[in-house]
Amino acid sequence: MFARMIQTCSAFLLACALTASSSSVTLADNDGVVRVRSAYPIGETIERLKKDIADKGIKFFSEIDQSKLAAEAGIKLQPSVLLIFGNPPLGTQFITANPNAGLDWPVRLLVFENEKGEVWTAYTDFDWIARRHGIKNRKDQFKMASAVIASITSSVKGK
Repeated sequence: MFARMIQTCSAFLLACALTASSSSVTLADNDGVVRVRSAYPIGETIERLKKDIADKGIKFFSEIDQSKLAAEAGIKLQPSVLLIFGNPPLGTQFITANPNAGLDWPVRLLVFENEKGEVWTAYTDFDWIARRHGIKNRKDQFKMASAVIASITSSVKGK
């Protein structure tokens, strides 16, 4: 499975470069968040993302409907769903470099609808995570993780 991940990531390094140049992507700045606009309604966006995650052989852990939880608490919140997934052979390498990196693993991908009705995905930039935790000896793994998440979010990105 790790070999398949490496092949997938290599194929998507170009996707990362293309993603970074797209106007539907907001690159991480000092907040460390990368935002990618979806071309689909929120339900279809979530299904496409989950399918792409499964197709890549990545373990899906959880889906948390934040807007539903807010409604149960009597609070109105635009649609917002948190997807949690990862590849333990890759992700745990970050935690072995610095146990505090466990705060950022597994991967969290937020899917939300803003007040204009636009659907966006948001995730923490992996280079930012590396800097946050002072991890310098896992550059190839962080590059791979960046390529994979760019590939996953490209499955919903507008053209």
